[in-house]
Amino acid sequence: MWSWVAHRITGFAIFFFLLVHVLDTSLVRVAPETYNAVIGTYKNPIMGIGEAGLVAAIVFHAFNGLRIVLIDFWAKGVKYQKRMFWIVLALFVVTMAGFLPRHLMHVFGGN
Repeated sequence: MWSWVAHRITGFAIFFFLLVHVLDTSLVRVAPETYNAVIGTYKNPIMGIGEAGLVAAIVFHAFNGLRIVLIDFWAKGVKYQKRMFWIVLALFVVTMAGFLPRHLMHVFGGN
């Protein structure tokens, strides 16, 4: 059940990000000065942590989505759904462990 809840939450978060991204990018055509101001507000540590959260949402949503496809279209998917969930979590941890150190060094000025 928690996987279902997390999948819905990450899907909503990704949708919200895409909406904001389209809106702020559209400012380039309408008001370039405003666009530069908005982009300037994104260059702070809080937004850097938010970017890490966005990547975490995308990674979990992608791996869990593949798990859902396997459950739906593989005859043995339901039988192995719990094992596949743990595989999703393991892939999530490995992927984020590769991403987070470099990203956080960039966010907090470690080159």
